[in-house]
Amino acid sequence: MPESPKKPPMPATPRLPGPALAVIYVAFCALPLVLALMPRVAPLAGWERAGAALGLLGLAAIAVQFVTSGRFEAASGRLGIDKIMAFHKIAAWWVLLALILHPLLYVLPTWLDDPARGQARLTAYLTLPHYRSGVVALAALALLVLTSALRERLPVRYEVWRASHIVFGVTAAAAGLHHALTTGRFSALGPVPALWWAVGAALLAVVGTLYGWRWWRLHARPWRLKSVEKLADRMWELDIQPQAKTPQLPYHAGQFVWMTEGERRFPLFDHPFSIADSPRRPGLSLIIKEAGDFTDRIGALPPGTPIGIDGPYGEFALEDHPCDAVLLIAGGVGIAPIIGLVRDMVARGERRPVRLAYAAGQPENFACLPEIAAAEAQLDLKVMLLSEEDGADWTGEVGRLDHDRLRRLLEGLDPARTVALMCGPGGMVTAVSDALLDVGLPMSNVIYERFDYAGGAASRQDRRRSLAFAGIGAGLALVAGLFALT
Repeated sequence: MPESPKKPPMPATPRLPGPALAVIYVAFCALPLVLALMPRVAPLAGWERAGAALGLLGLAAIAVQFVTSGRFEAASGRLGIDKIMAFHKIAAWWVLLALILHPLLYVLPTWLDDPARGQARLTAYLTLPHYRSGVVALAALALLVLTSALRERLPVRYEVWRASHIVFGVTAAAAGLHHALTTGRFSALGPVPALWWAVGAALLAVVGTLYGWRWWRLHARPWRLKSVEKLADRMWELDIQPQAKTPQLPYHAGQFVWMTEGERRFPLFDHPFSIADSPRRPGLSLIIKEAGDFTDRIGALPPGTPIGIDGPYGEFALEDHPCDAVLLIAGGVGIAPIIGLVRDMVARGERRPVRLAYAAGQPENFACLPEIAAAEAQLDLKVMLLSEEDGADWTGEVGRLDHDRLRRLLEGLDPARTVALMCGPGGMVTAVSDALLDVGLPMSNVIYERFDYAGGAASRQDRRRSLAFAGIGAGLALVAGLFALT
Protein backbone atom coordinates (compact mmCIF):
# COMPACT_ATOMS: atom_id res chain seq x y z
CA MET A 1 0.00 0.00 0.00
CA PRO A 2 1.32 3.52 -0.71
CA GLU A 3 2.53 5.53 2.24
CA SER A 4 1.05 8.80 3.40
CA PRO A 5 3.48 11.31 4.90
CA LYS A 6 1.05 12.57 7.50
CA LYS A 7 -0.69 10.86 10.37
CA PRO A 8 -4.36 11.77 10.98
CA PRO A 9 -4.69 13.57 14.34
CA MET A 10 -6.02 11.52 17.25
CA PRO A 11 -9.24 12.88 18.81
CA ALA A 12 -8.87 14.35 22.29
CA THR A 13 -10.89 11.67 24.12
CA PRO A 14 -10.61 11.94 27.92
CA ARG A 15 -9.34 8.67 29.36
CA LEU A 16 -9.37 8.14 33.11
CA PRO A 17 -6.77 6.03 34.96
CA GLY A 18 -7.81 2.85 36.77
CA PRO A 19 -7.80 4.21 40.36
CA ALA A 20 -9.99 7.15 39.35
CA LEU A 21 -12.42 4.79 37.62
CA ALA A 22 -12.55 2.59 40.74
CA VAL A 23 -13.40 5.57 42.95
CA ILE A 24 -16.09 6.75 40.52
CA TYR A 25 -17.54 3.23 40.35
CA VAL A 26 -17.84 2.85 44.13
CA ALA A 27 -19.15 6.41 44.52
CA PHE A 28 -21.84 5.94 41.87
CA CYS A 29 -22.99 2.59 43.28
CA ALA A 30 -23.08 4.12 46.78
CA LEU A 31 -25.01 7.21 45.64
CA PRO A 32 -28.53 5.70 46.01
CA LEU A 33 -27.64 4.61 49.57
CA VAL A 34 -26.48 8.12 50.45
CA LEU A 35 -29.68 9.60 49.01
CA ALA A 36 -31.78 6.96 50.80
CA LEU A 37 -30.57 8.29 54.16
CA MET A 38 -32.36 11.61 53.60
CA PRO A 39 -36.05 10.71 53.85
CA ARG A 40 -37.50 9.09 56.96
CA VAL A 41 -38.86 5.59 56.46
CA ALA A 42 -40.34 3.01 58.79
CA PRO A 43 -37.61 1.37 60.88
CA LEU A 44 -36.12 -1.87 59.58
CA ALA A 45 -34.12 -4.62 61.24
CA GLY A 46 -30.41 -4.61 60.47
CA TRP A 47 -30.63 -7.59 58.09
CA GLU A 48 -33.53 -5.96 56.25
CA ARG A 49 -31.52 -2.76 55.82
CA ALA A 50 -28.64 -4.87 54.50
CA GLY A 51 -31.00 -6.46 51.98
CA ALA A 52 -32.22 -3.01 50.91
CA ALA A 53 -28.63 -1.81 50.59
CA LEU A 54 -27.69 -4.74 48.32
CA GLY A 55 -30.73 -4.06 46.15
CA LEU A 56 -29.80 -0.39 45.74
CA LEU A 57 -26.13 -1.16 45.11
CA GLY A 58 -26.95 -3.98 42.69
CA LEU A 59 -29.29 -1.87 40.61
CA ALA A 60 -26.73 0.92 40.31
CA ALA A 61 -24.06 -1.62 39.37
CA ILE A 62 -26.30 -3.07 36.63
CA ALA A 63 -26.41 0.38 35.08
CA VAL A 64 -22.61 0.64 35.16
CA GLN A 65 -22.32 -2.69 33.31
CA PHE A 66 -23.65 -0.94 30.20
CA VAL A 67 -20.55 1.28 30.01
CA THR A 68 -17.91 -1.33 30.97
CA SER A 69 -18.38 -3.31 27.76
CA GLY A 70 -15.21 -1.94 26.16
CA ARG A 71 -17.10 0.44 23.83
CA PHE A 72 -16.51 3.70 25.72
CA GLU A 73 -12.95 5.03 25.65
CA ALA A 74 -13.45 7.30 28.66
CA ALA A 75 -14.13 4.19 30.77
CA SER A 76 -11.66 1.77 29.21
CA GLY A 77 -9.00 3.74 27.35
CA ARG A 78 -6.31 3.57 30.04
CA LEU A 79 -7.17 -0.01 31.07
CA GLY A 80 -7.23 -1.90 27.80
CA ILE A 81 -9.74 -4.46 26.59
CA ASP A 82 -8.29 -7.26 28.74
CA LYS A 83 -8.74 -5.42 32.02
CA ILE A 84 -12.06 -3.73 31.32
CA MET A 85 -13.68 -6.98 30.12
CA ALA A 86 -12.28 -8.89 33.11
CA PHE A 87 -13.86 -6.32 35.41
CA HIS A 88 -17.13 -6.48 33.45
CA LYS A 89 -17.30 -10.26 33.98
CA ILE A 90 -16.32 -10.23 37.66
CA ALA A 91 -18.70 -7.37 38.46
CA ALA A 92 -21.57 -9.29 36.85
CA TRP A 93 -21.07 -12.11 39.35
CA TRP A 94 -21.07 -9.90 42.42
CA VAL A 95 -24.12 -8.00 41.13
CA LEU A 96 -25.93 -11.32 40.73
CA LEU A 97 -24.90 -12.37 44.25
CA ALA A 98 -26.08 -9.05 45.70
CA LEU A 99 -29.49 -9.32 44.05
CA ILE A 100 -29.94 -12.94 45.11
CA LEU A 101 -29.20 -11.93 48.71
CA HIS A 102 -31.50 -8.90 48.43
CA PRO A 103 -34.81 -10.76 49.13
CA LEU A 104 -33.15 -13.40 51.31
CA LEU A 105 -31.85 -10.84 53.79
CA TYR A 106 -35.26 -9.18 53.88
CA VAL A 107 -36.86 -12.39 55.13
CA LEU A 108 -33.94 -13.53 57.32
CA PRO A 109 -35.21 -11.90 60.57
CA THR A 110 -38.63 -13.51 60.06
CA TRP A 111 -37.01 -16.84 59.17
CA LEU A 112 -34.89 -16.81 62.34
CA ASP A 113 -37.97 -16.08 64.43
CA ASP A 114 -40.33 -18.50 62.65
CA PRO A 115 -39.04 -20.57 59.67
CA ALA A 116 -42.54 -21.28 58.37
CA ARG A 117 -43.45 -17.58 58.30
CA GLY A 118 -40.09 -16.78 56.75
CA GLN A 119 -40.67 -19.28 53.94
CA ALA A 120 -44.17 -17.90 53.38
CA ARG A 121 -42.78 -14.37 53.18
CA LEU A 122 -40.11 -15.40 50.65
CA THR A 123 -42.74 -17.22 48.58
CA ALA A 124 -44.83 -14.06 48.55
CA TYR A 125 -41.86 -12.02 47.32
CA LEU A 126 -41.33 -14.48 44.48
CA THR A 127 -44.95 -15.02 43.41
CA LEU A 128 -47.10 -11.96 44.17
CA PRO A 129 -47.75 -9.70 41.12
CA HIS A 130 -46.57 -6.68 43.12
CA TYR A 131 -43.01 -8.03 43.14
CA ARG A 132 -43.02 -9.63 39.69
CA SER A 133 -40.76 -7.08 37.99
CA GLY A 134 -38.09 -7.77 40.60
CA VAL A 135 -38.29 -11.51 39.89
CA VAL A 136 -38.07 -10.81 36.17
CA ALA A 137 -34.99 -8.64 36.71
CA LEU A 138 -33.28 -11.32 38.80
CA ALA A 139 -34.12 -14.07 36.29
CA ALA A 140 -32.86 -12.00 33.36
CA LEU A 141 -29.63 -11.19 35.19
CA ALA A 142 -29.08 -14.85 36.09
CA LEU A 143 -29.61 -15.92 32.48
CA LEU A 144 -27.25 -13.18 31.27
CA VAL A 145 -24.44 -14.18 33.63
CA LEU A 146 -24.82 -17.93 33.11
CA THR A 147 -25.03 -17.78 29.31
CA SER A 148 -21.96 -15.54 29.30
CA ALA A 149 -20.01 -17.99 31.47
CA LEU A 150 -21.06 -20.90 29.23
CA ARG A 151 -20.80 -19.09 25.90
CA GLU A 152 -18.09 -21.34 24.45
CA ARG A 153 -20.21 -24.42 25.23
CA LEU A 154 -23.55 -23.15 23.97
CA PRO A 155 -24.58 -24.46 20.52
CA VAL A 156 -25.52 -21.00 19.22
CA ARG A 157 -23.86 -18.52 16.89
CA TYR A 158 -21.95 -15.60 18.38
CA GLU A 159 -24.47 -13.10 17.00
CA VAL A 160 -27.36 -14.99 18.63
CA TRP A 161 -25.55 -14.97 21.97
CA ARG A 162 -24.84 -11.24 21.66
CA ALA A 163 -28.50 -10.52 20.88
CA SER A 164 -29.59 -12.50 23.94
CA HIS A 165 -26.98 -10.68 26.03
CA ILE A 166 -28.49 -7.34 25.03
CA VAL A 167 -32.07 -8.52 25.64
CA PHE A 168 -31.24 -9.95 29.06
CA GLY A 169 -29.28 -6.85 30.04
CA VAL A 170 -31.99 -4.38 29.02
CA THR A 171 -34.66 -6.54 30.66
CA ALA A 172 -32.72 -6.77 33.92
CA ALA A 173 -32.16 -3.00 34.02
CA ALA A 174 -35.70 -2.00 33.01
CA ALA A 175 -37.42 -4.50 35.31
CA GLY A 176 -35.04 -3.61 38.15
CA LEU A 177 -35.82 0.09 37.83
CA HIS A 178 -39.56 -0.65 37.73
CA HIS A 179 -39.23 -2.82 40.84
CA ALA A 180 -37.31 -0.13 42.71
CA LEU A 181 -39.77 2.63 41.80
CA THR A 182 -42.93 0.60 42.55
CA THR A 183 -41.95 -1.48 45.60
CA GLY A 184 -38.71 -0.08 46.99
CA ARG A 185 -39.13 1.38 50.46
CA PHE A 186 -36.14 3.69 50.04
CA SER A 187 -36.95 4.46 46.40
CA ALA A 188 -40.41 5.86 47.06
CA LEU A 189 -39.43 9.08 48.81
CA GLY A 190 -36.86 11.83 48.63
CA PRO A 191 -34.31 12.15 45.82
CA VAL A 192 -33.88 8.40 45.12
CA PRO A 193 -36.77 8.15 42.59
CA ALA A 194 -35.28 11.04 40.63
CA LEU A 195 -31.96 9.21 40.55
CA TRP A 196 -33.59 6.07 39.12
CA TRP A 197 -35.41 8.08 36.45
CA ALA A 198 -32.12 9.74 35.55
CA VAL A 199 -30.40 6.33 35.39
CA GLY A 200 -33.14 5.05 33.11
CA ALA A 201 -32.74 8.04 30.80
CA ALA A 202 -28.96 7.55 30.78
CA LEU A 203 -29.34 3.88 29.88
CA LEU A 204 -31.64 4.79 27.01
CA ALA A 205 -28.95 7.20 25.80
CA VAL A 206 -26.25 4.50 26.10
CA VAL A 207 -28.29 1.92 24.18
CA GLY A 208 -29.20 4.56 21.62
CA THR A 209 -25.52 5.42 21.20
CA LEU A 210 -24.45 1.79 20.84
CA TYR A 211 -27.15 0.63 18.47
CA GLY A 212 -28.57 3.83 16.96
CA TRP A 213 -25.89 6.45 16.51
CA ARG A 214 -23.17 3.89 15.77
CA TRP A 215 -25.43 2.12 13.27
CA TRP A 216 -25.89 5.47 11.53
CA ARG A 217 -22.11 6.06 11.50
CA LEU A 218 -21.46 2.63 9.99
CA HIS A 219 -23.63 3.61 7.02
CA ALA A 220 -22.83 7.33 6.85
CA ARG A 221 -19.07 6.66 6.82
CA PRO A 222 -18.71 3.50 4.74
CA TRP A 223 -15.52 1.63 3.98
CA ARG A 224 -14.98 -0.89 1.20
CA LEU A 225 -12.91 -4.03 0.89
CA LYS A 226 -10.18 -3.48 -1.68
CA SER A 227 -8.56 -6.91 -1.57
CA VAL A 228 -8.11 -10.12 0.43
CA GLU A 229 -4.74 -11.88 0.48
CA LYS A 230 -3.87 -15.22 2.03
CA LEU A 231 -0.84 -14.87 4.33
CA ALA A 232 -0.61 -18.32 5.93
CA ASP A 233 -2.69 -21.36 6.77
CA ARG A 234 -6.24 -20.04 7.40
CA MET A 235 -4.91 -16.49 7.84
CA TRP A 236 -5.96 -13.58 5.63
CA GLU A 237 -5.11 -9.91 5.28
CA LEU A 238 -7.88 -7.49 4.36
CA ASP A 239 -7.07 -4.16 2.71
CA ILE A 240 -9.98 -1.84 3.61
CA GLN A 241 -10.26 1.67 2.18
CA PRO A 242 -12.54 4.58 3.13
CA GLN A 243 -15.09 5.82 0.63
CA ALA A 244 -15.25 9.34 -0.74
CA LYS A 245 -16.96 10.99 2.25
CA THR A 246 -15.29 8.85 4.91
CA PRO A 247 -12.32 10.44 6.70
CA GLN A 248 -9.16 8.51 7.47
CA LEU A 249 -9.39 6.76 10.82
CA PRO A 250 -7.24 8.46 13.50
CA TYR A 251 -5.63 5.69 15.54
CA HIS A 252 -2.41 4.52 17.15
CA ALA A 253 -0.67 1.47 15.71
CA GLY A 254 -1.65 -1.57 17.77
CA GLN A 255 -5.23 -0.52 18.54
CA PHE A 256 -8.27 -2.47 17.35
CA VAL A 257 -11.61 -1.82 15.66
CA TRP A 258 -14.99 -3.49 15.54
CA MET A 259 -15.73 -4.58 11.98
CA THR A 260 -18.93 -5.64 10.25
CA GLU A 261 -19.52 -6.28 6.58
CA GLY A 262 -22.17 -6.29 3.89
CA GLU A 263 -25.41 -4.39 3.69
CA ARG A 264 -26.47 -5.58 7.13
CA ARG A 265 -23.86 -3.39 8.83
CA PHE A 266 -25.17 -3.18 12.39
CA PRO A 267 -23.30 -3.13 15.74
CA LEU A 268 -24.90 -6.43 16.74
CA PHE A 269 -22.97 -8.23 13.98
CA ASP A 270 -19.54 -6.66 14.44
CA HIS A 271 -16.37 -8.39 15.63
CA PRO A 272 -13.13 -7.02 17.17
CA PHE A 273 -9.93 -7.16 15.09
CA SER A 274 -6.52 -5.59 15.70
CA ILE A 275 -5.31 -3.04 13.17
CA ALA A 276 -2.29 -4.46 11.32
CA ASP A 277 -1.23 -1.14 9.88
CA SER A 278 0.34 2.28 10.38
CA PRO A 279 -1.82 5.42 10.64
CA ARG A 280 0.69 7.01 8.26
CA ARG A 281 -0.63 4.85 5.43
CA PRO A 282 -4.08 5.25 3.84
CA GLY A 283 -6.84 2.84 4.73
CA LEU A 284 -6.71 -0.08 7.15
CA SER A 285 -5.20 -3.53 7.12
CA LEU A 286 -6.72 -6.30 9.24
CA ILE A 287 -5.15 -9.75 9.63
CA ILE A 288 -7.81 -12.32 10.50
CA LYS A 289 -7.60 -16.05 11.18
CA GLU A 290 -10.43 -18.45 10.40
CA ALA A 291 -11.65 -19.42 13.86
CA GLY A 292 -15.44 -19.17 14.00
CA ASP A 293 -18.80 -18.61 12.30
CA PHE A 294 -17.85 -15.21 10.90
CA THR A 295 -14.13 -15.63 10.27
CA ASP A 296 -14.48 -19.01 8.53
CA ARG A 297 -15.75 -17.18 5.44
CA ILE A 298 -13.45 -14.16 5.65
CA GLY A 299 -11.24 -15.32 2.77
CA ALA A 300 -14.24 -15.58 0.45
CA LEU A 301 -15.35 -11.95 0.82
CA PRO A 302 -15.32 -10.40 -2.66
CA PRO A 303 -13.53 -7.09 -3.33
CA GLY A 304 -15.98 -4.23 -3.14
CA THR A 305 -17.82 -5.61 -0.11
CA PRO A 306 -19.11 -2.73 2.08
CA ILE A 307 -17.35 -2.66 5.44
CA GLY A 308 -18.35 -0.96 8.67
CA ILE A 309 -15.56 0.22 10.97
CA ASP A 310 -16.10 1.35 14.58
CA GLY A 311 -13.06 2.47 16.52
CA PRO A 312 -10.32 2.80 17.42
CA TYR A 313 -10.14 1.16 20.85
CA GLY A 314 -7.49 -0.17 23.21
CA GLU A 315 -4.27 0.80 24.97
CA PHE A 316 -1.98 -1.53 22.97
CA ALA A 317 0.09 1.34 21.61
CA LEU A 318 3.62 2.62 22.11
CA GLU A 319 2.43 6.20 22.56
CA ASP A 320 0.90 5.23 25.92
CA HIS A 321 4.10 3.62 27.23
CA PRO A 322 7.32 5.71 27.13
CA CYS A 323 10.47 3.60 26.94
CA ASP A 324 14.05 3.38 25.66
CA ALA A 325 13.59 0.00 23.93
CA VAL A 326 10.70 -2.10 22.62
CA LEU A 327 10.09 -5.84 22.88
CA LEU A 328 7.32 -7.14 20.60
CA ILE A 329 5.92 -10.65 21.16
CA ALA A 330 3.37 -12.34 18.90
CA GLY A 331 1.74 -15.74 19.08
CA GLY A 332 -0.21 -17.01 16.07
CA VAL A 333 -2.66 -14.45 14.75
CA GLY A 334 -1.39 -12.16 17.52
CA ILE A 335 1.01 -10.99 14.80
CA ALA A 336 -1.78 -8.64 13.62
CA PRO A 337 -1.18 -5.71 16.03
CA ILE A 338 2.54 -6.52 16.21
CA ILE A 339 3.07 -6.18 12.46
CA GLY A 340 1.04 -2.98 12.66
CA LEU A 341 3.54 -1.63 15.18
CA VAL A 342 6.45 -2.76 12.97
CA ARG A 343 4.90 -1.09 9.92
CA ASP A 344 4.43 2.12 11.86
CA MET A 345 8.02 2.04 13.12
CA VAL A 346 9.28 1.67 9.56
CA ALA A 347 6.97 4.45 8.34
CA ARG A 348 8.16 6.96 10.95
CA GLY A 349 11.82 5.86 11.08
CA GLU A 350 11.97 4.44 14.62
CA ARG A 351 15.46 4.77 16.14
CA ARG A 352 15.04 2.86 19.41
CA PRO A 353 16.17 -0.78 19.65
CA VAL A 354 13.36 -3.18 18.79
CA ARG A 355 13.26 -6.92 19.49
CA LEU A 356 10.62 -9.21 18.02
CA ALA A 357 9.71 -12.75 19.10
CA TYR A 358 7.14 -14.47 16.88
CA ALA A 359 5.83 -17.92 17.81
CA ALA A 360 3.53 -20.27 15.92
CA GLY A 361 2.48 -23.89 16.15
CA GLN A 362 3.92 -24.97 12.81
CA PRO A 363 6.20 -23.38 10.19
CA GLU A 364 3.30 -22.95 7.76
CA ASN A 365 1.44 -20.81 10.32
CA PHE A 366 3.86 -17.87 10.07
CA ALA A 367 2.77 -14.72 8.24
CA CYS A 368 4.54 -11.56 7.04
CA LEU A 369 8.04 -13.08 7.22
CA PRO A 370 9.36 -11.28 4.10
CA GLU A 371 8.09 -7.96 5.49
CA ILE A 372 9.68 -8.64 8.88
CA ALA A 373 12.98 -9.47 7.17
CA ALA A 374 12.81 -6.22 5.18
CA ALA A 375 12.16 -4.28 8.41
CA GLU A 376 15.40 -5.65 9.87
CA ALA A 377 17.30 -3.62 7.26
CA GLN A 378 15.49 -0.40 8.20
CA LEU A 379 15.25 -0.62 12.00
CA ASP A 380 17.50 -1.60 14.88
CA LEU A 381 15.51 -4.84 14.87
CA LYS A 382 16.44 -8.36 15.91
CA VAL A 383 13.97 -11.18 15.30
CA MET A 384 13.46 -14.57 16.92
CA LEU A 385 11.11 -17.02 15.20
CA LEU A 386 9.87 -20.04 17.17
CA SER A 387 7.82 -22.96 15.93
CA GLU A 388 6.45 -25.48 18.40
CA GLU A 389 6.88 -28.18 15.74
CA ASP A 390 9.87 -28.68 13.46
CA GLY A 391 9.65 -28.76 9.66
CA ALA A 392 11.76 -30.00 6.77
CA ASP A 393 12.83 -26.51 5.65
CA TRP A 394 12.48 -24.75 8.99
CA THR A 395 15.57 -22.72 9.98
CA GLY A 396 14.18 -20.94 13.02
CA GLU A 397 14.08 -22.17 16.60
CA VAL A 398 11.88 -24.99 17.85
CA GLY A 399 10.11 -24.80 21.19
CA ARG A 400 8.58 -22.08 23.31
CA LEU A 401 9.58 -18.62 24.44
CA ASP A 402 11.23 -19.41 27.77
CA HIS A 403 13.43 -17.47 30.19
CA ASP A 404 16.68 -18.19 28.35
CA ARG A 405 15.31 -17.02 25.02
CA LEU A 406 13.89 -13.88 26.58
CA ARG A 407 17.28 -13.08 28.11
CA ARG A 408 18.89 -13.49 24.68
CA LEU A 409 16.36 -11.12 23.16
CA LEU A 410 17.05 -8.53 25.86
CA GLU A 411 20.85 -8.66 25.61
CA GLY A 412 22.25 -5.12 25.63
CA LEU A 413 18.93 -3.59 26.74
CA ASP A 414 17.93 -2.21 30.13
CA PRO A 415 14.86 -4.27 31.18
CA ALA A 416 13.69 -1.46 33.46
CA ARG A 417 13.47 0.88 30.45
CA THR A 418 12.05 -1.69 28.00
CA VAL A 419 8.35 -2.01 27.23
CA ALA A 420 6.98 -5.38 26.10
CA LEU A 421 3.84 -5.47 23.96
CA MET A 422 2.47 -8.99 23.53
CA CYS A 423 -0.54 -10.43 21.76
CA GLY A 424 -1.39 -14.11 21.55
CA PRO A 425 -3.38 -17.02 23.02
CA GLY A 426 -4.16 -17.07 26.72
CA GLY A 427 -1.73 -19.80 27.72
CA MET A 428 1.21 -18.15 26.01
CA VAL A 429 0.41 -14.70 27.38
CA THR A 430 0.11 -16.03 30.93
CA ALA A 431 3.42 -17.89 30.83
CA VAL A 432 5.46 -15.28 28.99
CA SER A 433 4.17 -12.33 31.02
CA ASP A 434 5.40 -14.01 34.20
CA ALA A 435 8.73 -14.87 32.56
CA LEU A 436 9.21 -11.23 31.57
CA LEU A 437 8.89 -10.22 35.21
CA ASP A 438 11.47 -12.86 36.13
CA VAL A 439 14.02 -11.42 33.68
CA GLY A 440 13.66 -7.91 35.05
CA LEU A 441 10.82 -6.03 33.33
CA PRO A 442 8.59 -4.00 35.68
CA MET A 443 4.99 -5.18 35.71
CA SER A 444 3.85 -1.77 34.40
CA ASN A 445 6.01 -2.35 31.30
CA VAL A 446 4.36 -5.66 30.34
CA ILE A 447 1.35 -4.86 28.14
CA TYR A 448 -0.69 -7.65 26.61
CA GLU A 449 -3.89 -8.52 24.82
CA ARG A 450 -5.32 -12.01 24.56
CA PHE A 451 -7.56 -13.19 21.77
CA ASP A 452 -8.74 -16.13 23.87
CA TYR A 453 -8.71 -17.10 27.54
CA ALA A 454 -7.95 -20.79 27.10
CA GLY A 455 -4.93 -20.48 29.38
CA GLY A 456 -6.91 -18.89 32.17
CA ALA A 457 -6.28 -15.57 33.88
CA ALA A 458 -3.51 -16.79 36.17
CA SER A 459 -0.46 -14.60 35.54
CA ARG A 460 0.96 -12.48 38.34
CA GLN A 461 -0.39 -9.39 36.65
CA ASP A 462 -3.82 -11.02 36.44
CA ARG A 463 -3.71 -11.93 40.12
CA ARG A 464 -2.76 -8.39 41.11
CA ARG A 465 -5.61 -7.09 38.98
CA SER A 466 -8.01 -9.58 40.60
CA LEU A 467 -6.96 -8.34 44.03
CA ALA A 468 -7.71 -4.79 42.93
CA PHE A 469 -11.15 -5.88 41.72
CA ALA A 470 -11.71 -7.70 45.01
CA GLY A 471 -10.88 -4.45 46.78
CA ILE A 472 -13.63 -2.71 44.82
CA GLY A 473 -16.08 -5.45 45.79
CA ALA A 474 -15.01 -5.16 49.42
CA GLY A 475 -15.59 -1.42 49.24
CA LEU A 476 -19.15 -1.99 48.08
CA ALA A 477 -19.71 -4.55 50.85
CA LEU A 478 -18.43 -2.03 53.38
CA VAL A 479 -20.84 0.59 52.06
CA ALA A 480 -23.73 -1.87 52.39
CA GLY A 481 -22.65 -2.76 55.93
CA LEU A 482 -22.46 0.88 57.01
CA PHE A 483 -25.90 1.53 55.57
CA ALA A 484 -27.30 -1.46 57.50
CA LEU A 485 -25.84 -0.16 60.76
CA THR A 486 -27.16 3.43 60.43
